[in-house]
Amino acid sequence: MKFTFHDPRVDPVPVGWAEFARAARLHPVWDYEVMGLEAWGARNPQLLVVAAEGDELVAAASVLVCRPRLSPRFAPPPGKRLLRPFWAEVCQPWLSGYPGIVFAPGCRERRTLVRAFERELGRHLGPGLIAVVYRAIGDELAAGLEGRGRLVKRVDPVAVLENRFESEEDWIATLAKSRRAGLRRQRRRLAEDKTLVVRGGPARDDLDGAELAWLIRQHRDRYGRLALDTRTMPSSTFLDRFVRRPDVHTLTYTGTDGRLLAVQTLLDHPDTPVLQHWAALPPGAGGRRWLYFDSYVRAVRFTARRGAKELSAGRGMIELKQELGFRARPVYTAAVPRPVLGR
Repeated sequence: MKFTFHDPRVDPVPVGWAEFARAARLHPVWDYEVMGLEAWGARNPQLLVVAAEGDELVAAASVLVCRPRLSPRFAPPPGKRLLRPFWAEVCQPWLSGYPGIVFAPGCRERRTLVRAFERELGRHLGPGLIAVVYRAIGDELAAGLEGRGRLVKRVDPVAVLENRFESEEDWIATLAKSRRAGLRRQRRRLAEDKTLVVRGGPARDDLDGAELAWLIRQHRDRYGRLALDTRTMPSSTFLDRFVRRPDVHTLTYTGTDGRLLAVQTLLDHPDTPVLQHWAALPPGAGGRRWLYFDSYVRAVRFTARRGAKELSAGRGMIELKQELGFRARPVYTAAVPRPVLGR
């Protein structure tokens, strides 16, 4: 087994990466160019670590090299080793509820492979590495990461809707009476509202990345960031190029004056489309009520037409999402201190 480390800011794409991404059915955020765009604007930039057997890639990990908050604001330049203590997080930024380590179909001995990955990560990053944290892992990987000196903890679940529907109306019909009535009433109101422009679709070239970034930042600051969140807010440059991708669908609500009131991004996928960013102005600042729920109606409509197996809506507000028919899928975090890495 051979592990190689790639900085998507400066290193060429790993050989065989496109074929591996297709075989493993990865979401758009695993695109190497996208990872590079995200890394350039991140305080804790990603590394892509790939494992190969011969000429075939069998696994990959997205690794954030994380520094304490008192460290300088910007990331060190590519190739520079950190001298102060730091930790590594195996996660895929902005893909909520999914792990940062993925495997080729049919890959066996995953526990052995992960232990080997930890040893190689320690060698590559050097003595300053104090621990490795795995975010948003599922049941199988969580069980494989258990062991002496390791901590595996169940955290907030991810909301997933099984697609059993021909249309959004089939989905609405399965909800509680009050929720059905509310969604249908809101749908009528939006259809009659001449002061609101709703547009959605892939490869949007009519959007301003700076406006998107400002709205997302304002929304997250208003509701508070997740505890111990090591991600950096997506930059305007990143969003400007990201929403132009054919596998990223962007839904926007704007006033007739062109002011952006709300935005949602959805990652297209043949099996599991993922609701990614949501941001909206509050009613007191000119926003509209119920747009969040309308975005779910449109996401379920897309999923039904796509014929996908399920729709993933990330973590947070799980009770509300359960009212919309989503179920809670268990998610875990695992922490591995340096002394037991690879053991």
